[in-house]
Amino acid sequence: MGTPEFARKILVCLNESKHEILMVVTGPDEPLPRGNKTAPTPVKVEAEMHSIPVITPKSLKSQGLYESLEALKADIFVVAAFKILPRKLFTLPKLGSINIHASLLPAYRGAAPINWAIINGEKETGLTSFVLNEKVDTGNMILQEKTAIGDDENFESLYSRLADLAGPFTLKSLDMLQDENFVPIIQDHSGATPAPKITAENAMIDFGFPAKNVRNFVRGLATLPGAFTFFKEKRIKILECRVINDSNGIEIKHDAKPGTIYSHKKKLIVQCAHSAIEILQLSIPGKKVMDGSSFKNGYRPIEGDCFGEIPEHAEK
Repeated sequence: MGTPEFARKILVCLNESKHEILMVVTGPDEPLPRGNKTAPTPVKVEAEMHSIPVITPKSLKSQGLYESLEALKADIFVVAAFKILPRKLFTLPKLGSINIHASLLPAYRGAAPINWAIINGEKETGLTSFVLNEKVDTGNMILQEKTAIGDDENFESLYSRLADLAGPFTLKSLDMLQDENFVPIIQDHSGATPAPKITAENAMIDFGFPAKNVRNFVRGLATLPGAFTFFKEKRIKILECRVINDSNGIEIKHDAKPGTIYSHKKKLIVQCAHSAIEILQLSIPGKKVMDGSSFKNGYRPIEGDCFGEIPEHAEK
């Protein structure tokens, strides 16, 4: 059970293993950005490529879905990057259901563990497999695998790397469950931290934070949904930036308004809390991705102009 690329990589690995896949459950076809067309999920595309039966239920509470899954008499359900299963479903298999989660639980329980690990400046993350229960991401753990987060890594690159690790990791987890003597590990709930879903609406950059925090926020949201700000009437996604310090040969201002643009040659420098960032890549709706110098040439900000001031009729 899964929908995006992360889950597809697990499906590929399972399909090439000794395990027999009885069925794939994934989300409905997704609308494309333009027009009224839709596209199948990555998991559905992979399943159909190998003639594996696929169900795309509109609701996980439907009686038809329950009956279809009950009829499989499956040993186990493997869930990754999917919806929250009702108890009626996750208790159907003989061995229950397991979830593959992209964090080192109990840290970062929720829908966006990769994003929040980067936003919070973590140096390490990983994968956790656990047995599903009624409370989200709280089940007894089967296996964990750690990996470092690179200083320049963003959401897109870390997601891709964890997806590559997830398939072999899932096979190891299933092997452990087949051992009659294996006992899952109870999570330490006192160490739990949340990872709520990130949407375009709560992805606006706050330049009132120190430059390091702003950079981590940009890294954690790159490239989707993308950390954004406003410049005059334009909504702008900031895709890459770096912290500016004294060694960069730029005098840092400490009392300027957050979001204020510095006039410094070709570099696009923006004030943060007692610090500053240089914007390296950004995008504007309908335009190609550009660097800071190209933005300055095209939009000609002057000393004292600000990012982050929301216009009354901002572009969406």
